[in-house]
Amino acid sequence: MHAYRSHTCAELTAARVGETVRLSGWVHRRRDHGGVVFIDLRDHYGITQVLCDPDSPVFAEVEKLRSEVCIRIDGTVKAREPELVNPKLATGEIEVFIRDMEVLGPVVGDLPLQVFGDQEYPEETRLTYRYLDLRREKMQENMLLRSDVVASIRRRMWEIGFREYQTPIITASSPEGARDFLVPSRLHPGKFYALPQAPQQFKQLLMVSGFDKYFQIAPCFRDEDPRADRSPTDFYQLDMEMSFVEQEDVFATIEPVLKGLFEEFGDGRTVDQDWPRISYADAALWYGTDKPDLRIPMKMERVSEHFAGGGFAIFAKILEQDGTEVRAIPAPGGGSRKFCDRMNAWAQKEGLPGMGYIFWREADGDMEAAGPLAKNIGPERTEAIRQQLGLGAGDAAFFLAGKPSEFEAIAGRARVEIGRELGLVDESRFAFAWIVDFPMYEKDDETGRVDFSHNPFSMPQGGLAALEGDPLDVLGYQYDLACNGYELVSGAIRNHKPEIMFKAFELAGYGADEVKKRFGGMVNAFQYGAPPHGGCAAGIDRIVMILAGTSNIREVILFPMNQRAEDLMMDAPSDPTSDQLMELGLRIIPQD
Repeated sequence: MHAYRSHTCAELTAARVGETVRLSGWVHRRRDHGGVVFIDLRDHYGITQVLCDPDSPVFAEVEKLRSEVCIRIDGTVKAREPELVNPKLATGEIEVFIRDMEVLGPVVGDLPLQVFGDQEYPEETRLTYRYLDLRREKMQENMLLRSDVVASIRRRMWEIGFREYQTPIITASSPEGARDFLVPSRLHPGKFYALPQAPQQFKQLLMVSGFDKYFQIAPCFRDEDPRADRSPTDFYQLDMEMSFVEQEDVFATIEPVLKGLFEEFGDGRTVDQDWPRISYADAALWYGTDKPDLRIPMKMERVSEHFAGGGFAIFAKILEQDGTEVRAIPAPGGGSRKFCDRMNAWAQKEGLPGMGYIFWREADGDMEAAGPLAKNIGPERTEAIRQQLGLGAGDAAFFLAGKPSEFEAIAGRARVEIGRELGLVDESRFAFAWIVDFPMYEKDDETGRVDFSHNPFSMPQGGLAALEGDPLDVLGYQYDLACNGYELVSGAIRNHKPEIMFKAFELAGYGADEVKKRFGGMVNAFQYGAPPHGGCAAGIDRIVMILAGTSNIREVILFPMNQRAEDLMMDAPSDPTSDQLMELGLRIIPQD
């Protein structure tokens, strides 16, 4: 017999009754029933109930067992009485009577968290003792899901003619919208490598090298501020690139992969078959974000004309300033003062003075508008607003005013909060949308400096001629894929022409010499017959997070950092030794 097991804890059935078996696993739960000790023995595959009574030669040892002790047992398979069969377990028809037992791994001291049960623990505790946290059923399910998703991605990409290639991890710094992690060079003191924020330049160079289709399950490293849906240090993405393609070719390639993936692992939830194309400008107007949640059937609209010169002095005064407007957030079914006051209180918690609102109700057979704004602007304007928004009795609308860049984000969050509060989110659905026509550049309001707003290696729509006018009017062949309020995919048709690249970087304040210095490899390569190419990258961690039904990305990463970018289990980041610093020619300068 094998040294540790003849079967896993999910294999034994009634067909094995009478056989002698060997199992190994952890004590999941222990119950003492009047001298008979029952143990749920757990391994990666499942649970088998084992038991021991005073007739067993190891009864005294079994009595001392504690939760999470790792043991090996030898025993005889017995059938459970019909009334004791557990249909929830794969092994629920049998139990194993223990004849011999060996402790393989004892537990020293008290457990910092229990594996059995559904107790909640602080995240700091869970991350410090992640190896125990990962034993829990939900975490095992999440990590199995992640593994299966990655395997399915690979299979699907191979089936449509892509090959997987690996690109370097230690490389040169490249701008991808976040800070680099720098790696000091021992052989070249004072110089640094960088961990790649993405394989961006390498995958483009692969296209120049004549590889028509590339993909990779790529690790990416970005020193970013943490969020619930973003790791602050590293993440994985499905990275892909194709030659001789336009934007729609990329969409047509990745859509079936992701549709199939969400259908396979979506647990019965529907997957939208039609993925609309929404311009960045429309997404900002309708949803206040470039990653809209289309499960909420509400679009924001401009309603400035109904407030200009009207009786609500605050909005009327705001509209006298250039570049301002009023937007309405429809709230179907939100037509009560109680709900409107609750949302107003939410807005105040978000840092706003509040949100104006109007709600409509029937009074003596007529439609009546109520709320402070309705009294100020009068019945004609409130009726015009109601008709524009397509609302009726029992509905409401909320209003924000100012420069869109200053209130769009909070308006987008308000739309989502209103939809959730009113139960309008279709939780049974995966709703996708391509966000297209991103502006190539944005201006910093404080410095006035123009910089790239998205991927700097994107092709501007209109080519070189488009770069001769106002940079803020230039659109790029850039696109994101949104799903249920998250950005899942980002990509672009690439700028493969050196003269266009130099001009694009010049508008963002990068001279030709700096471009050659920072991206010399790619610039040089583009002088030797670079093909048109484009691609995208899909965030694997975020895909698994959505499929697992959680909003915390750390729930689907094996060993994540905490929100301060610390690994509590491995004590990272840590202080270097003096010898390490000396070898690298580095010195730590204390920060005040």
